Amino acid sequence: MKEYNFSAIESKWQKYWDDHKTFEASNDFSKKKFYGLVEFPYPSGHGMHVGHIKAYSGLEVVSRKRRMQGYNVLFPIGFDAYGLPTENTAIKTGVHPRKVTDDNIKKFTGQLKRVGFSFDWSRVIDTTDENYYKWTQWIFLKMFENGLVFRDKTLVNYCPSCKVVLSNEDSQGGHCDVCHSEIVQKTKEVWYLRITEYADKLLQGLEEVDYLPNIKLQQQNWIGKSTGAFVNFKIKEQDEQLKIYTTRPDTLYGVTFMVIAPEHPIIQKYRNSIANIADLDAYKTECAKKSEFERTQLVKDKTGVKIDGLTAINPITGKEIPIYISDYVMMGYGTGAIMAVPAHDTRDYDFAKKFGIDIIEVIKGGDISKEAYTGDGEMVNSGELNGITNKKEAIQKMLTVLEKLGCGEKGVQYKMKDWAFNRQRYWGEPIPIVHCPHCGMVAVPYDELPLKLPPVENFEPGTDGESPLAKIDSFVHCKCPKCGCDAKRETDTMPQWAGSSWYFLRYCDPNNNDEFASQEALKYWMPVDWYNGGMEHVTRHMIYSRFWHKFL
Repeated sequence: MKEYNFSAIESKWQKYWDDHKTFEASNDFSKKKFYGLVEFPYPSGHGMHVGHIKAYSGLEVVSRKRRMQGYNVLFPIGFDAYGLPTENTAIKTGVHPRKVTDDNIKKFTGQLKRVGFSFDWSRVIDTTDENYYKWTQWIFLKMFENGLVFRDKTLVNYCPSCKVVLSNEDSQGGHCDVCHSEIVQKTKEVWYLRITEYADKLLQGLEEVDYLPNIKLQQQNWIGKSTGAFVNFKIKEQDEQLKIYTTRPDTLYGVTFMVIAPEHPIIQKYRNSIANIADLDAYKTECAKKSEFERTQLVKDKTGVKIDGLTAINPITGKEIPIYISDYVMMGYGTGAIMAVPAHDTRDYDFAKKFGIDIIEVIKGGDISKEAYTGDGEMVNSGELNGITNKKEAIQKMLTVLEKLGCGEKGVQYKMKDWAFNRQRYWGEPIPIVHCPHCGMVAVPYDELPLKLPPVENFEPGTDGESPLAKIDSFVHCKCPKCGCDAKRETDTMPQWAGSSWYFLRYCDPNNNDEFASQEALKYWMPVDWYNGGMEHVTRHMIYSRFWHKFL
């Protein structure tokens, strides 16, 4: 029986496919098309894993079938190659991120070809390539022009040892994943994309796309739209109000205390009026050692400090209520202040029990001596709402009362926050903004794109978590494009999500030097007919890419 040399057979046909361009998509736009897209891989040093093979194999079969059916098939591949993993490897090994990336892409390419996937290798994209990230920067500047880019201060997780800002995932348990040092929370200037401006469009768009139901649900939950009311609570003896958002304004008669974030600016503003300011400062310092997840998780001991010197007024009852600081309230969520209805909220109930705060029933149905009642029922102890059993009716009536009193109004809020869009690291797209002392933030002119990532020998993060680019005088110091005065370039870089938010468009016309893709190519190839990606990653990635797509 003849023995086959499988390696030789594979090599023979893989060479044939390459030589004859067997799997290249045609530019004949008269043919019926099929666009199959896989979530392009991050080229790590470990090479491909079983997840890549699993995700790509199904669409490989479909793409081959479509070719047999006469379709013009676009089945492209590329590399999502910027980001922290490569940079961390480079720092650890002393090998430049450019070489690490190139070596890893070469390794991945060999493995993908060896497996025999029928990718169109003439359309390969690499997010670190200047001809690609020129257009990533171009899109960023278009967003900047249209008011979707802004800077603001926020709390970040910072590792003093690694000198780097960490994500919540990289600082679980309040310790750095890399060096295990205690993280602290620092206030830093952060670039944001106003994705919340598109929240309703992103929700409405889910009605039009052919996604699996669980994918739609994940995106709906991520966006997290809620309707309710913004209510102002006056601070006693001060010309000041605390603004809160609530989905249950009908329970205002049951509000017996307020909780604000330890970092709330009102504490600094009135610190001379607060008798226990030292206790508040000490608690804030302890909170700075916790990640966002640790602070907001539901199952944990309730901690906090009552503010001695500031008291709020319930706008509906007129009663004085205490104000506490607690770690579970964050400045980055809502207004940084909440109203507490302990009779009908489990977390508020636990907090009230611990600190001996009044618990007033306003919805009949449970035994509040034992636990909070979170169901529906008849309104009680609620003035003009008494006797109402329909929640929607009660909410609507309270909204009318709030507007009449001038202390509140109907409002909408989203769980999704604006997108923090920068890193204090080297291996990423430079943000094409110039800071001018006279003109403020000025865009790099389009004809100067790409703003290239300068070559460096020392790519480790700087002191205080600043980008390595801040140490390169030739990069930092420049002239303002608007007035010509001395100015400084932005030294933060974009996150890895930037390049992956529009890559599916570039595949349509990857070698176009005049635009990121021609209208003709986009109209022919789009939309993507079939997309395969990992469930653990696909929700956020698809929200980001849908946001960029809707903007464009």
